[in-house]
Amino acid sequence: MSSTPLASVLFVCVHNAGRSQMAAGFLDHLAGDRVEVRSAGSLPGDQVNPAAVEAMAEVGIDISAAQPKILTTEAVRASDYVITMGCGDACPVFPGKTYLDWALEDPAGKGVEAVRPIRDEIRARVEALVAEIDAQHEA
Repeated sequence: MSSTPLASVLFVCVHNAGRSQMAAGFLDHLAGDRVEVRSAGSLPGDQVNPAAVEAMAEVGIDISAAQPKILTTEAVRASDYVITMGCGDACPVFPGKTYLDWALEDPAGKGVEAVRPIRDEIRARVEALVAEIDAQHEA
């Protein structure tokens, strides 16, 4: 397999503490080194949501070491896909990038029971994204 990733993906949500961290964890798990994974937030929180960490651990993915990061213009410029999850107009737009907006419930302040369906929706969307990236590079 090539050491060059097929694509780079940036997941963005406001606090980079829940949805974007879960999406990055799933993409890293499902695509491995085939895809470069980034996540960031327009107003990053202090830590990843403990309920998101617990929900991901339940499916065998450890995001406990992840840290919220600030969204930068450089991260957007370096990414092929920019997937927003509620950051609104905070994301800079560059030509030639694929922008997707995933309307997902914010897990902030919710317990693990409420985070599980959000996690499962994110997994389904990430699986579809991986299939799309793979299909584009097989064509």
